[in-house]
Amino acid sequence: MEVIDVWTGHRACMLQSALRLTREAFADRLGISLRTVATWHSDPEVIPRAEMQQLLDAVFESAPATVRQRFALLIAGSGGKGGEAPGTQAQVLRVAIAVVVREDDVLLVCRRDDDASGITWQFPAGVIKPGVRPEIATVRETLDETGVHCAVRRGLGERIHPVTGVHCVYFLCEYLAGDATNSDVVENLDVAWVPKNAVGRFISLDTVHPPILAALEEDV
Repeated sequence: MEVIDVWTGHRACMLQSALRLTREAFADRLGISLRTVATWHSDPEVIPRAEMQQLLDAVFESAPATVRQRFALLIAGSGGKGGEAPGTQAQVLRVAIAVVVREDDVLLVCRRDDDASGITWQFPAGVIKPGVRPEIATVRETLDETGVHCAVRRGLGERIHPVTGVHCVYFLCEYLAGDATNSDVVENLDVAWVPKNAVGRFISLDTVHPPILAALEEDV
């Protein structure tokens, strides 16, 4: 059986295609977020971290021989070059961002990145799946990631993120109940409430959507 020395975003996409899975189904098979699969499609040269390499190894090694043969043909046909997996349709990736406030604090998650940028603090976020209202995705993804129940207070606009290039939809949310816990240990390292006026210690303020900063200044 072929052994993969190092998985890249491109090779992961080839495995998805060999399995004949959609991005969402591939993410479910691996037990990871759809956001990570989207990252592999947008950055074929990215090298997933060690834990993700092991997940890809497990799926590849347990795949039927026909899938492994198809994978080898796809790799050979691509000449090792990056790009979208054959047979996959480009999708506009939209992500819901939840700015959850609880009195003078705001909720942040410490993300495990798949690239050299390392671990970064961000607001809870999740991919908006087709047919799902952004407000619903915001509440659901926040609960899934952090164990925190919240309600959308108002929208904070949309933009293409200056670093990731992802279409982001922002919502100011109110804390309802629940203890902040890391419910997604594959994607995140930690979850924490931090003072609104200390966000700049965790996230570079020049990358934060300006309406978020304005909202956090309220009632501080």
